[in-house]
Amino acid sequence: MSRHRKTDAAGVDTLAKDARALLHATSDVAGEKVAEARERLSTALERGREIYDRARERAIESARTGDQFVRRNPYAVAGIALGIGAVIGILLCRRKGD
Repeated sequence: MSRHRKTDAAGVDTLAKDARALLHATSDVAGEKVAEARERLSTALERGREIYDRARERAIESARTGDQFVRRNPYAVAGIALGIGAVIGILLCRRKGD
């Protein structure tokens, strides 16, 4: 896992822990507005976890698909990478000449 993903995952986990701690800390507080806020926060936490899990699964599936494509077509991938590198090199050389 990359450093950025670890940082993002840790940030999401910290946010979820803080939100759960807030829910726990306000459990004895009475009031309609507090109850509504607690319910909205609880719902948002559940939705956030579902979205995070779906995004994670899609990312894993995309990585697997990419890996399979590279393993099945190594020469094509090398050719594509060479072509993209050449185009970037040409664009950078043209920019320096301006």
